[in-house]
Amino acid sequence: AVSGVAGPDGGSPAKPVGTVWLAWGDGSRVISQRRQFDGDREAVRRQTVSAALDGLLQLAGEEFEDRGLRQR
Repeated sequence: AVSGVAGPDGGSPAKPVGTVWLAWGDGSRVISQRRQFDGDREAVRRQTVSAALDGLLQLAGEEFEDRGLRQR
């Protein structure tokens, strides 16, 4: 899941433009992370997609390791 403020408007002192929350779940747990990205709306969106995919790959890697499988 992803939620945040990509800009150019909508930011506040408590939640400035570039603030993004990401969350991943695997059926038994949920992992969330708050990130702060720099740049314009497009840059924030690209960084968000990259972070979301990185987190998904990390979660999948842990599942492979937990099941005794190796990633290739």
